[in-house]
Amino acid sequence: MESLSALLDGFQALTPMYLLFALIGVILGTAVGVLPGIGPAMSVALLLPVTFSLDPTGSIIMFAGIYYGAMYGGSTTSILLKTPGEASAVMTAIEGNKMAKAGRAPQALATAAIGSFVAGTIATALLVLVAPIVVDFAISITPADYFALMIVAFAAVTMVLGSSRIRGLASLGLGLLIGLVGLDITTGQDRLTFGAPGLLDGVDVVIVAVGIFAVGETLWIAMHLRQKPVEVIPVGRPWMSKEDWQRSWKPWLRGAGIGFPFGAMPAGGAEIPTYLSFVTEKRLSKKPEDFGHGAIEGVAGPEAANNASAAGVLVPLLTLGLPTSATAAVLLAAFQQFGIQPGPLLFNNEPQLVWALIASLFVGNTLLLLLNLPLAPVWAKLLRIPRPYLYAGILFFAAIGSYAADGTTIGLYTLFVMGLLGLVMRRYGLSVVPLIIGVILGPRAEMQLRRALQLSDGDVSVLVATPLSIVLYSFVALAVAVPLVWKWWRVSRPAASV
Repeated sequence: MESLSALLDGFQALTPMYLLFALIGVILGTAVGVLPGIGPAMSVALLLPVTFSLDPTGSIIMFAGIYYGAMYGGSTTSILLKTPGEASAVMTAIEGNKMAKAGRAPQALATAAIGSFVAGTIATALLVLVAPIVVDFAISITPADYFALMIVAFAAVTMVLGSSRIRGLASLGLGLLIGLVGLDITTGQDRLTFGAPGLLDGVDVVIVAVGIFAVGETLWIAMHLRQKPVEVIPVGRPWMSKEDWQRSWKPWLRGAGIGFPFGAMPAGGAEIPTYLSFVTEKRLSKKPEDFGHGAIEGVAGPEAANNASAAGVLVPLLTLGLPTSATAAVLLAAFQQFGIQPGPLLFNNEPQLVWALIASLFVGNTLLLLLNLPLAPVWAKLLRIPRPYLYAGILFFAAIGSYAADGTTIGLYTLFVMGLLGLVMRRYGLSVVPLIIGVILGPRAEMQLRRALQLSDGDVSVLVATPLSIVLYSFVALAVAVPLVWKWWRVSRPAASV
């Protein structure tokens, strides 16, 4: 009941001005997210500087609209161009593009939009119920437990994302290295600044995110830019027949049920639940032969799972301060630009902001449905923007936004260095998500480690002195050991049978 009362207070905080911010965020997020080659993480990073001039509550509300809008825009690109902006949209692209080529683009867009609304609403309602419970638990844990949680987050992003664990560890190591830049939090000694005064405060997370995602992706596209025009499938007004509704509503609910728990876990993400949703719908479908030829269930389920996971990601972000996806990492940067640190104390220190944010998620989700069904043909026209103009504009706005975030030329230099780093990582198959997570959580993990060791007078056994830390480290050990044992068993099995 306390959560519902706090949520009602959050709705009361949504003044007409804040509602306008939510509307602007939804429109901007959708418009940028629908552009080819730009995923939700890149959209959010690119639009982060837009919110600098607002008050904290207005900024976060607009950012929530951008977040949900970018998620929806990505589904439009996946369906019409088969160009998913992130791995979690791949399953939507498989069946959605088949539907579009078969002349059923309006139905594919409609089931994606309505499924996103249904799943987003269910997942946000679960966020209201689950977040206070996690906060009550998080307040009681020690610095050593927090450090163990961050180790779990590090292990999750390196093992789940990317093409190999070695590449994931390399990306994480780069992120931790960048996170060390600046003054030592205990001694005040400068680290890795190379004599540049502008780096004494560290590398701005916003600049890292925009450089890695926007600049790096732009340089990569420029290297592989095709001169032929983009072929866009014509789009009418999205609609669904009675049969489409009957085939979609159960996948929407199942997708929401699969996506939210995965997003809410510190080791979560959206790739696994979208794949599980796709497989589940294929097995439960009364017309499994339609899969591979444009099955509407193959769009409805994964898209619902993707959006439910996006809301679930906010559980560890708001309650523990742990970003479990690239987009969540940029959201954390949005909080930090106002000196606000997500975690268990956030609900006590900034209750108006938190509950206004959660209330705005319901509002933004509804606005997305009301706007994007009639405006789908308009968004499709954005796909015809020539690629050279599009990516030149991205570079321009990335540079302007980064300069606004830092205010110094060293920030611009850092932006393009991060862009070159993102290009190299893309070239050699290194996932950028572990790097972003390392930059954000690295300094916090160091702080919690030092705090735990200071409280124990340097006794390292304090790191495994609580049941929670033991469970978390056991989880990491199992996650590392089980695949290795399985691989060894598969290799040795033929030899043993000879």
